[in-house]
Amino acid sequence: MTDKTKLKWQDVRWLCDPDVLNFNNTTEVEPVTEVVGQDDALESLQFAIDCDAYGQNVFVRGLSGTGRMSMVSKILRDVKPKLNNKKEHCYVANFEQPDRPRLISLAAGEGVKFRKSIDQLCAFINDDLKKTMDSEALLKQKNNAEEQLQKQLDTLAKPFEKELAENEMAMLNVKTQQGEQTIIAPIIDGKVIDPNSWQQLISDGKVDEDTQKKLMETQHQYSKKLDEFGRKVNQVREQGMLEISNLMESHTRDEIKRQTKGLKRKYSEPAAIEFLVDIEEDVIDAFFYRRQKNYDPFERYAVNVLLHQCNDGKAPVLVERVPSLQNLLGTIESKWAENGPVMADHMSIRSGSLLAADGGFIVLDARDLLTEPGAWRTLIRTLKSRYLEIVPADMNWPGQPALKPDPIPVEFRVILLGDSGVYYGLDNQDPDFPELFKVLSDFDSVIPRNEIGYKHYAGVIAKIIKEDGLLPFKNTAVAKLIEHGARVCSQGGKLTAKFSRIADLAREGAFVASQLGNEEVSADHVSTAVKRTKKRAGLPARKFQENLQNGTINLETEGGVVGQINGLAVIHAGPIVYGFPSRITTSIGPGRAGVIDIEGMSGKSGSIHTKGFHILGGLLRHLMPVEHPLTFSASIAFEQSYGGIDGDSASGAEFCCLISALTGLPINQGFAMTGAIDQHGRLQAIGGVNEKIEGFFDTCSQRGLTGKQGVIIPASNAKELMLRSDVQDACRANQFSIHAVSYISEAMEVLMEKEAGVLIGGEYPDESIMGLAMKKAKEYWYLTQPKG
Repeated sequence: MTDKTKLKWQDVRWLCDPDVLNFNNTTEVEPVTEVVGQDDALESLQFAIDCDAYGQNVFVRGLSGTGRMSMVSKILRDVKPKLNNKKEHCYVANFEQPDRPRLISLAAGEGVKFRKSIDQLCAFINDDLKKTMDSEALLKQKNNAEEQLQKQLDTLAKPFEKELAENEMAMLNVKTQQGEQTIIAPIIDGKVIDPNSWQQLISDGKVDEDTQKKLMETQHQYSKKLDEFGRKVNQVREQGMLEISNLMESHTRDEIKRQTKGLKRKYSEPAAIEFLVDIEEDVIDAFFYRRQKNYDPFERYAVNVLLHQCNDGKAPVLVERVPSLQNLLGTIESKWAENGPVMADHMSIRSGSLLAADGGFIVLDARDLLTEPGAWRTLIRTLKSRYLEIVPADMNWPGQPALKPDPIPVEFRVILLGDSGVYYGLDNQDPDFPELFKVLSDFDSVIPRNEIGYKHYAGVIAKIIKEDGLLPFKNTAVAKLIEHGARVCSQGGKLTAKFSRIADLAREGAFVASQLGNEEVSADHVSTAVKRTKKRAGLPARKFQENLQNGTINLETEGGVVGQINGLAVIHAGPIVYGFPSRITTSIGPGRAGVIDIEGMSGKSGSIHTKGFHILGGLLRHLMPVEHPLTFSASIAFEQSYGGIDGDSASGAEFCCLISALTGLPINQGFAMTGAIDQHGRLQAIGGVNEKIEGFFDTCSQRGLTGKQGVIIPASNAKELMLRSDVQDACRANQFSIHAVSYISEAMEVLMEKEAGVLIGGEYPDESIMGLAMKKAKEYWYLTQPKG
């Protein structure tokens, strides 16, 4: 009755024939140099690199370990993408607004040359410009101008002095509290009398009153004229000094312009020319007007080249592994003096990886980027505006100086690496994401299980051996690794593309072989590596098996019990998955409560498990088309389960347990069952099928195999089976069996060793499982009806 669902021992594990590999060991295999099995992803990535259209940034989607980073790095290294106008960006001082450094963008290699040119200009200003001001020709011009000024002053002064002398008066310079002043003083006996001497003469009576009065009137008269004379003298002197100053300034300006003239021709960028013009004016200001303290042209006119770009025609390619906000944007370093922090200047600005990628490509891990505060929004804003702000307007970095450098025009292509969860999250939550990341490069997690796939595996393993200096692998060892790739993949006709896991296993297999002194790695060494890997993470599974054997956890593996079945679940220990059995029980009686999920009532049930449980009601109505309501109360529970339960893979077992309790038919405890059901009784595929089978096998094996034990799985999972060799051996010896069923009726027949029955005319055969269930349901309905 049940043989039709029992799998042959050959079907529970796929074996890779070493002979199909066409080599004896990996020394005969050429290491792969390209990413294998990802042709579509490669094409998409190639398009994103070659296309110049806006928004063709690419999201490389796939699980880690599938070769995303290797493929991106190799393509960018080998394809040699075309250069996109590589620039060198420089910051210089803004003399009018010191807190807003100005940007000068030059062609690659020109920024460094511009800095050197400005350094030479500063050397001229600092050392040679003053010397030119002391030249013989300029001093001669200055002396001539001074002589002309003196002549003008003499021409203006002589008539006034003569008139004063004729009236016994003269001009006299005296010192006062307000400084030196020119006054009109009398002449007595041929001598100019100062105010003190005048007072002394009056005191001594040497000047009579009439003479005193006359001289005072004359002095007062000429004091008024002195003011007018002084204004004329000042005008002449100021004009003369202005001419001398203009002479010196004109000379200085000519000398500076002579130096900058060639630079303006060499660096035709408008921003560079504007900076040179500003230097000309600032030098004049420093030399003739402001007289800046500690004026240092090397510091004041220094050029900060943010990033040196080689003019080699190659597009820059940058992989930023720590995409923090400051690593992406750059930063402004704090400056300190003897008395503490001082305001930073343009020389404090440092560039980040986004600027380093200007004209080329930057590779970022999406999950790392999203965990850095502000990094994602900054990247999106930069891509949208095509301008890089080292200090964004809305960014307030504690302790950072209040500099606002000019934004930098940038053009780079982002290659973002991430998994499906990150991709769909960004696509749903950020409206800018689909506009800026228009190219999706999808990495598949599996490759076909055929000769091409085998060749890929052999090539990858040969590459690992070459890179890590491992022992050569026999073809049997490679075949064993291919088998493990099939198990990790858990898909019929496929192998995993997560070569990182295969590489780790290969390295441990080589380690085992070397420890044993072998010169080649064999299949046994790989098998040992698999066992070692599993054992290292297997403490939870071993503790569970110990609790099963010592009776701490109650579980039956023999005999028949009504309303009790062995379900199967899995636990994860990193990449390692372990299966273990779980006892499910059902109690039932007349009533109107329906089927109660104890886990759900206690808040221990996840949403998927709850959905699977509710499908039981629909399946009952489908399989039991009674003419009366289903009036019974049943409760289903996972015994000795104290944590949360999720997933619907136990819904098939729960239904069989419910039917057992309803009919009173015992379930063979030598079997465990896994599989999700739909409302029409079909069993649907579940995950972790290999681990679940092995978990129950280990339990039965430790208690002793009886030959009447096994596991029921959905038929759709049969093609995924890659059980351990010891499980396959037990199946070959008929000590353990795997049943692949398509409908719940087939599972019930295996568990209860009775025909499930076929519904004909609304009824099942009387002694069939479902016939007994219909009969019992009618009894419960009758018992719930009011009597009398």
